[in-house]
Amino acid sequence: MVSLGGNKDWVDFSVGVTKKEYDALNVLINRQVSYNGWFTKENVRQILMALGARLNQAELETWVDAYSFSESPKRVAIIMAGNIPLVGFHDFLCVLLSGNKAICKLSSDDKTLLPALGSHLLEFLPELKGRIEFTTGRVRDIEAVIATGSDNSLKFFEEYFGKYPHIFRKNRTSIAILDGDETPEEMSRLGHDVFNYFGLGCRNVSHLLLPEGFELSRFFEGVIDHGDIIHNNKYGNNYDYNKAVFLMNKHVLFDNNFVLLRESTELFSPLSMLHYQFYKSKDEVDRYIQENKDQIQAVVGRSHIGFGAAQCPALDDYADGVDVMRWLEGL
Repeated sequence: MVSLGGNKDWVDFSVGVTKKEYDALNVLINRQVSYNGWFTKENVRQILMALGARLNQAELETWVDAYSFSESPKRVAIIMAGNIPLVGFHDFLCVLLSGNKAICKLSSDDKTLLPALGSHLLEFLPELKGRIEFTTGRVRDIEAVIATGSDNSLKFFEEYFGKYPHIFRKNRTSIAILDGDETPEEMSRLGHDVFNYFGLGCRNVSHLLLPEGFELSRFFEGVIDHGDIIHNNKYGNNYDYNKAVFLMNKHVLFDNNFVLLRESTELFSPLSMLHYQFYKSKDEVDRYIQENKDQIQAVVGRSHIGFGAAQCPALDDYADGVDVMRWLEGL
């Protein structure tokens, strides 16, 4: 994954596939944007780099050794979202490493990448053949469910899958806490937390908590290197639309020609816009986090997840704080 993510040339079989297979995977990566306009080759390679960095024997063994699983595998449905590339990979990995069967309901927005990787996995571990299924249709004969989607999807999940042991996930987003002493390098890394994957992930920062008196120009200066994002048509259309709508409604906006800042206590912000609010004390920050804890996925800041690392979670950094491996252990 790291070689593909880094767009490196095939050298030998040490990357795990033949040159022909490697070239075919590269073609698939470059073609994703024709299936989904948000899945640029840069974004696909970025997620491959992030995943590949964690998929080493030492980290995997340390992670799995903390659990003990039944020898009676269950058919676990994984209803996958399609907001960013391979967003369901961690659930897929959890189900396989727990000894269960992964019945993957692929999103129509991301239906080719995981099957391609899965086919190569089977070349190395053919014994997994009966434990991996991919479908874009209905899932059948299941015994447990992990489902990720929007708040609206939750109603569907509860209606159709509520009778099974389940993990249901809905809308979440992330915040960043600044103390005012951040270096230019930290501000630039914060830009990755905001703009990676066009801000579509639940681990993308959509809300800034700023110390009273913080100059917004410091944020704009820090993220200037991410300005090329505006050249993506889908992102640019969102930027133009939100700017027009909010200005027509006489909202005060700050603008650097590729992202909009709006003062608001609202946690979620529209794509291409960030909400921000000023705080006077740490107690205010702690209170805001507590009040919104069920909707916050990650907190970025000097005392939290490091700037630039929001989209690179550890293997045991579970979505919504739910230990998927422990849940699988208890099936």
